Amino acid sequence: MTQLTDDCFAAGGPLTTVEAALSQILPRLSPATGEEVVPLAEAVGRILARDVASSDGVPVLSPGQRLRPQDVWLAASAGRTTLAVARPLEVALFSTGDELAELGRPLAPGQIYDSNRHTLGALLQQLGVACSDIGILADRAEVVRRALGDAAETHDVIMTSGGVSTGEEDHVRAAVEALGSLHFWRLAIKPGRPVALGHILCGRRRVAFIGLPGNPVAAMVTFLRIARPILLALMGGRDPGPRRYRVRAAFEYRKKKDRREFLRARLVRDADGELAAVKFPREGAGILTSLVEADGLVELPEAMTRLEPGTQVDFLPFSQFAH
Repeated sequence: MTQLTDDCFAAGGPLTTVEAALSQILPRLSPATGEEVVPLAEAVGRILARDVASSDGVPVLSPGQRLRPQDVWLAASAGRTTLAVARPLEVALFSTGDELAELGRPLAPGQIYDSNRHTLGALLQQLGVACSDIGILADRAEVVRRALGDAAETHDVIMTSGGVSTGEEDHVRAAVEALGSLHFWRLAIKPGRPVALGHILCGRRRVAFIGLPGNPVAAMVTFLRIARPILLALMGGRDPGPRRYRVRAAFEYRKKKDRREFLRARLVRDADGELAAVKFPREGAGILTSLVEADGLVELPEAMTRLEPGTQVDFLPFSQFAH
């Protein structure tokens, strides 16, 4: 189970870049799960827990890497029938808010379906964690506090999106602060701030709490760039960071300085046969179709204020986060 230091998610100061935030957080984290031995057929997607050496003793696989089919092939070529891997991280996922409705039920006036929870559940499943969906919590202080306390007893991490405010009083914030501590990281990105990180005390254990923004696109961006590296670290995994591919921008764009922006885009072949990124025409962080129609994210650096068509930009394909 998770062993967090008291200040591992402590934040302070002005707007922070993603890299600066992770450089402060990740070194404070240690693996939260034990290990288990599984047959090779069940090892793909798991985090390797021990070295694998060839028949002559040369290391061929190292702990912390997420196993791919070719890694299993290499282990098999060394004569291994089983591998020691990290046990799946136990994550409890929930939503709050009377405006949310469960899928398949009629919508009352003013309600929307709780799509974020299912999106995050799919991302967690893709990452290889054991996700427990504890549903939509009633918007009452005692209900939220009891549910979080109960979840902390059997999980390593508790996660939600929306419902954690830096302003007016809200039940999730009050519950986490009463049961442990909570810090708001003001990330210099769009979409995606703030991100709430903290812990809930459960006996001698500290169970990590991750609160992502409520807007669907912001929730996905912050999951991929902040929550995912944290979860991998708690599983003993290494996160090398996203791979960036240089492509041409097939659009014009203006942005504020000192803020990194992630734009939803699809790839096309331009007149010269080279890959070019076409931005989704609308920018709202709540437009779900923008994620469906995009191949990934164009990442614009803090120093940039204007993007001209034909400029080389960094492109982060969604497909890479499946590995």
